[in-house]
Amino acid sequence: MARGKLRIYLGAAPGVGKTYAMLSEAHRRVERGTDCVVAYVEHYARPRTEVMLHGLEQIPRRELEYRGATFGEMDVEAVLRRAPAVALVDELAHTNIPGSRNAKRWQDVEELLAAGIDVISTVNIQHLESLGDVVESITGVRQRETVPDEVVRRADQIELVDMSPEALRRRMAHGNIYKPDKVDAALSNYFRPGNLTALRELALLWVADRVDEYLTEYRTEHRVSKIWGSRERIVVGLTGGPEGRTLIRRAARLAEKGAGGEVMAVYIARSDGLTSASPKELAVQRTLVEDLGGTFHHVVGDDIPAALLDFARGVNATQIVLGSSRRKAWQYVFGPGVGATVARESGPDLDVHIVTHEEVAKGRGLPVARGARLGRTRIISGWLVGLAGPAILAVLLNTVGLGLANDMLLFLAVTVAAALLGGLLPALASAALGSLLLNYYYTPPLHRLTVADPKNIVAIAIFFGVAVSVASVVDLAARRTHQAARLRAESEILSFLAGNVLRGETGLEELLERVRETFGMESAALLERESDVEPWTCAGRAGFGPTLERPEDADVDMPIGDHMALALTGRVLPAEDRRVLAAFAAQAVLVLDRRRLQEEADQARALAEGNRIRTALLAAVSHDLRTPLAAIKAAVSSLRSDDVAWSEEDQAELLEGIEEGADRLDHLVGNLLDMSRLQTGTVTPLIREIDVDEVVPMALGGVPEDSVELDIPETLPMVAVDPGLLERSVANLVENAVKYSPLGERVLVSASAIVDRVEVRIVDRGPGVPDEAKDRIFEPFQRYGDAPRGAGVGLGLAVARGFAEAMGGTLNAEDTPGGGLTMVLSLRAARSRPEPLPLGESSTEPERQTQC
Repeated sequence: MARGKLRIYLGAAPGVGKTYAMLSEAHRRVERGTDCVVAYVEHYARPRTEVMLHGLEQIPRRELEYRGATFGEMDVEAVLRRAPAVALVDELAHTNIPGSRNAKRWQDVEELLAAGIDVISTVNIQHLESLGDVVESITGVRQRETVPDEVVRRADQIELVDMSPEALRRRMAHGNIYKPDKVDAALSNYFRPGNLTALRELALLWVADRVDEYLTEYRTEHRVSKIWGSRERIVVGLTGGPEGRTLIRRAARLAEKGAGGEVMAVYIARSDGLTSASPKELAVQRTLVEDLGGTFHHVVGDDIPAALLDFARGVNATQIVLGSSRRKAWQYVFGPGVGATVARESGPDLDVHIVTHEEVAKGRGLPVARGARLGRTRIISGWLVGLAGPAILAVLLNTVGLGLANDMLLFLAVTVAAALLGGLLPALASAALGSLLLNYYYTPPLHRLTVADPKNIVAIAIFFGVAVSVASVVDLAARRTHQAARLRAESEILSFLAGNVLRGETGLEELLERVRETFGMESAALLERESDVEPWTCAGRAGFGPTLERPEDADVDMPIGDHMALALTGRVLPAEDRRVLAAFAAQAVLVLDRRRLQEEADQARALAEGNRIRTALLAAVSHDLRTPLAAIKAAVSSLRSDDVAWSEEDQAELLEGIEEGADRLDHLVGNLLDMSRLQTGTVTPLIREIDVDEVVPMALGGVPEDSVELDIPETLPMVAVDPGLLERSVANLVENAVKYSPLGERVLVSASAIVDRVEVRIVDRGPGVPDEAKDRIFEPFQRYGDAPRGAGVGLGLAVARGFAEAMGGTLNAEDTPGGGLTMVLSLRAARSRPEPLPLGESSTEPERQTQC
């Protein structure tokens, strides 16, 4: 069965019209013939909302008894039996009455969705779990009812129901939201203009982030490369120079001017050696941009302007921030520079900011290397100079007679120029053509390819040799420079990769994303298989595009051993890039192995903990449980013996010993069973409200009379607990305190209310426990000091803390003033069911503790 779709109407505060909008949508769907029912809608006696319910089928609510009153909750079973196409469920963050099918209404909604029923629901921004602290700082009210953000984010549609603070306050003043007797209190507290404005901003920003996620998914699926300026994304181009920090701060200020702005700093390592970056400075700039809330990216590109623009368009950026060039004036003869090129080719969708800084026109920190691999333009220029240059020079020299020596030097200069531009082959062609022209025009006999004077033959030969030598040296220098630049680019990437490892960025998906980003690919995946005959499986993937089933389907595949490969799609990489790719592949395998080893270590740790518990349990069974059994066995055998005539007093003493042994055995077995339930997570407390003085006296049945003094005021608020678990916890604590108290000293059990908690204190005057051992005494099978074997198996305090935490409370140990130990059991105070208040529409029932 296909999962149902969830549509949520999100509002900034109660009364903006979420429920009204939901009901309006329901009427539209009913008019179109859709089977739509009202599973649960609360109209709060608002006339306009109540009218909208007319004409819609309503599922009867389930009636539940709670604290002597009857309340209606959504009947999930009835909705599932009815199986409509669409169900309306109001107040997604609502907490259900104890005894309901689920603790939270969003859990009810998940059941409906799993059954294939579409759900339309409502929620206020203050009920999102991640915004609890923010909302409390704004309104001063802590929202008790929350819904996990992921539940709302997974919604298929999220529609913002917006209203200005002024309009909402007018609705409140007209009595359209709350009853007249609550309007003044609401307007002066929760519904203050500042509160509503801040909550409205939260709602708008949260929805904007969700819309941006939808947009990113759409652009990825449809491979949209054109920039859609839906929000401000600012790309900062870094060179590794000291001006980078200025650019990052300027970009951060630009981002602050628009809500939701992002800053992405990118350093492009090019393989032609035209830039020189300081690794130390890049590390500082990376830290700075991350401190300002941005991200740092490292990209490889031979053409820096093109790579920068491709990156900006890939992330849907709207602005690019670059620094003014550090080149000196004469260096502009080599080209307009990165900034001018980016500004010229950015197009109408990208704004380019050129920012001045203190390093403008001061030159680069290292000499500019020009000897990279010769590009197509330089090779063509070299051939033009090598072939056309000697011809043009010959025409010019025919008009001016400079002598053979000067003519040869000029032809040699042209050959050197051809070598500098185009490399070896254009220089050889220039040398050959220059030699022929020298021989034909300037060596007697003129205009003939013969040489009369042997000295001229030597001169022409020397000219040709020098030209060839110069061309060879220039070509070799270009090749060596390219190799050095390439190695430097590789070392920068490998250094960056090592830095990621040192910083703890060891996630496989994050590493694959770095691979994809570094080489400008569409996707990167790590494939593996068990053997040569098994199919390939994907261990991790990053990017977009179809999922690869085999390495052979990828544009680039890097084998790693016999049964693993790194596969990339997008373009074919040159051979020299595969060396760096191999390093990434090896790191990916290490990350995968580390993750699996960590999982195995966690499993081994769990098994070791289980073995420790079982070993301790066997030790307890072998001695502590056998001791009372042996005592019972001895007493029973004595009573059944016909050899001894026992008096009534002796028989009573033996029977008392049997009873004490049975009680002790029952207590030990009970603790062992309770500990096993806590270890397996099967403790499910039934929370209800009860007075502390009803439970605590019942927990004192296992200790001698007059060994405990009670001080529990009757005016204490009720607590939300499981009475059985609370009784067992207090009983264990009291028995432990009595066991270690000196003779004649009574244990004090007192209770007091502190804010929204009730504290039960068990105070003894025993030897106490050092600070370093206060947490250790709550571990299973721990007995402090030189406690004898007969003192128990060491589970009482562990069980007491486990039960306390299962009920939403805490248990800690403190020193008793004057000597001794005090156990502090803190419990949640109960709250009675209030009428709807201006704190939110769904705050109508007390919070229920989630099952442990």
